[in-house]
Amino acid sequence: MLPRLPRLPRLPRLPRLPRVPIGSPLQLLLLACSFALAAYAGVRLLADDWFGVALWFVGVALLHDLVLLPLYAVADRASVRGLGAIRRREWVPYVRVPAALSGLLLLVWFPLISGRVERRYRLGTGLPADVFLARWLLITAVLFGGSALLLVLRLRRLRLRRAAKHRPPAVH
Repeated sequence: MLPRLPRLPRLPRLPRLPRVPIGSPLQLLLLACSFALAAYAGVRLLADDWFGVALWFVGVALLHDLVLLPLYAVADRASVRGLGAIRRREWVPYVRVPAALSGLLLLVWFPLISGRVERRYRLGTGLPADVFLARWLLITAVLFGGSALLLVLRLRRLRLRRAAKHRPPAVH
């Protein structure tokens, strides 16, 4: 049997410094690059018509906060209540996520989807602008179809799990 070593005295604990979540060097580099790209885009965007761009940003912020936010909050609440009435509140994300993504795409591409800037787009790019509505509808259908497929797979997995739980044990 080996002899026991004497215990060393404990050092006093240093106060713990707060951790600053700054991320890895790669994250910091990507963040700096994204800020540089945004600054470049801002300078290029504001070079021609800075007042029009600023007016557009203020108008879009007001439109979102005063009209669109209450509108999609009411639509979301209606879907939650509707699915809650049939006792299926867990289905809400399968409606909410594709609707939010489709709405975001509509907001970003609205001028082209609505056809309001078709002539300007054609002159600037040489490409037809009449395909954006059909593509947005197709993307929306794919989003909702994929969400429905995920819901069906989840329900099937739950049904199989419940069936395995209620199955009598196998006799060996």
